[in-house]
Amino acid sequence: MYSEKVHVANHPLLAHKLTILRDKDTSTKDFRELVSEIGMLLTYEATRDLPLAQKAVETPICRTMAPTLKGKKFAVVPILRAGLGLVEGVLRMVPSARVGHIGLYRNEETLEPVKYFCKMPKDIAERDVLIVDPMLATGGSAAAAIGFMKEYGCANIKLMVLLAAPEGIERIQKEHPDVEIYCGAVDEKLNENGYIVPGLGDAGDRIFGTK
Repeated sequence: MYSEKVHVANHPLLAHKLTILRDKDTSTKDFRELVSEIGMLLTYEATRDLPLAQKAVETPICRTMAPTLKGKKFAVVPILRAGLGLVEGVLRMVPSARVGHIGLYRNEETLEPVKYFCKMPKDIAERDVLIVDPMLATGGSAAAAIGFMKEYGCANIKLMVLLAAPEGIERIQKEHPDVEIYCGAVDEKLNENGYIVPGLGDAGDRIFGTK
């Protein structure tokens, strides 16, 4: 159905947490904490290919060579505002990561995403980039964000989301076939309002308690 670049996390713990997120009665506090926790679990999956090197260490028993991260530069880029909810989880797994921010809104006439804010580390082109957003619905914002990062010269880009709709995955695969997608689940479809079904509603409103 999808290419090998689409990775759907298959883990009981993550599935359980996603079910609580979907519940309309889950509180803002619990929702926010769960988004961060799921962000950690998905980051674990999205960083499986980080390169390792060998380092000499002294254990209480003897000296040995042990694996350590090779020191490749890494950045997480949330799509504002909902993407902010995933950043803490990523940073708990990769504390040395730099954080860029990209803000997008939809032009009401053209329906195309417009960039209104963008702040990146100076060496972003040299870093592996993980773009994060809770929902991959139509794919418009994610595709635009990936395009903007490529304009910065970024060559290794991944997209991490909690939930994805088939329509969003297909758009990313069509416009950016080189980008790997990591998601907690692939839902059924989009409704007439562009919301993922069954989904979890508006992730931004539920993270920040604005509805």
